[in-house]
Amino acid sequence: MKRLEIGKHLVVDPKVCHGKMTFKGTRVPVTTVLTFLSTGDSIGDILRNWPELSREAVEEAIRWAADLIQEKYPTRRRKARELAHF
Repeated sequence: MKRLEIGKHLVVDPKVCHGKMTFKGTRVPVTTVLTFLSTGDSIGDILRNWPELSREAVEEAIRWAADLIQEKYPTRRRKARELAHF
């Protein structure tokens, strides 16, 4: 598997963290940050715990995760909008 850059801040590199998605230039797994957010930590908490991350990077990870959920489980509103384009 080759290195795959996702957006501006996320990367999957087989040489880093066994190929888990991380924040570029770090060894911080995206899933770890999303898990901390899901248990009540704020973005500010994340940035204090991992100062090598930026707010922009964390927000990109949140958007990426939300987009994946939307793709897998589209809402009726989104389905209607997509069908209207045909």
